[in-house]
Amino acid sequence: MARDRFTPDFDPDCGDAPLTSARQDIVIGRWQGLRDLLWVTGDDWTLRGHRIRLLAQACAGSSTVESWLAAEPASGDAQVLRAATETARAFHLAITAGRGAPIDRDRIDTAVLACLHAAEACPEDPTPWVSLISVARLYPTGVRRRELARWWDELHQRDPLSPEGHLQVLHYYSARWHGTHGLMYDFARDAAGVAPPGCALPVLVQYARVEEYRYVLDGARGQRGSMRLGQHWDHDGAVNDVRRTWERWVRARPDSDVAPVELRDLSYLAHAACLAGTADVAAAVLRLLGRRATRTPWSYTGDPVHQLTKWRKELGLRG
Repeated sequence: MARDRFTPDFDPDCGDAPLTSARQDIVIGRWQGLRDLLWVTGDDWTLRGHRIRLLAQACAGSSTVESWLAAEPASGDAQVLRAATETARAFHLAITAGRGAPIDRDRIDTAVLACLHAAEACPEDPTPWVSLISVARLYPTGVRRRELARWWDELHQRDPLSPEGHLQVLHYYSARWHGTHGLMYDFARDAAGVAPPGCALPVLVQYARVEEYRYVLDGARGQRGSMRLGQHWDHDGAVNDVRRTWERWVRARPDSDVAPVELRDLSYLAHAACLAGTADVAAAVLRLLGRRATRTPWSYTGDPVHQLTKWRKELGLRG
């Protein structure tokens, strides 16, 4: 019997069916589905952050969140989503302008004010502080260190293990933005070191390695052939990092199906494990993922479909 051909599933909602339904409402300008989704999400901050982030990307090109606010101006959920949407819009402008090109400071200020208003409307919610730290990257020189530390303290008090919050600080501290490779790796390893067993924070080190790669790729103007990274992915430190993340996070997590909020993190670990040559970890993580995957970080090192298909074949995984 022939093997089934492997085709990765790049569901943009990571298998979160209620989120998919709500995002379809955005297309027709219906905001009630967003309200209902965030209501049932409650204070599961990790799931809420995942949903807010993806909803904001979908809302950025529409007026759906503004329609919701006009209908329910006192809704804290609507204000939190608007803050994330303004953040997404600011990043879209930055991408359109091109790397290093400044964007209108007023647009960044608008997003920052939306985040602060949302934080007042939902004082227990860490999500507005995640958006705030994220959009702070767009200021040409960042923000004052004391201000960033205050925002981080606000976030950390509400959700000390916030995966998205930690990731946004890591991006801020990267050499691509307002820090250095050393500062970024120190932050990632410090967070990983205090994370309890089964927590995903150790994978921040894999995110940091991708950030370093992207910094070099930016310098090479996207020409991978001209990059000189040597053993960037497979030196002893990179290999040990992969194994530490596997041991401290994946082996200690509950033996359960991959949740939508885990998909991106597991994709980063799978990518790192493949390129590090840790075949046992790579096979185990790819087996755990099955056909599900996120396009990043695979898209930074080539065609995602080709790479996933190649690695699964080399590791002897069935379609």
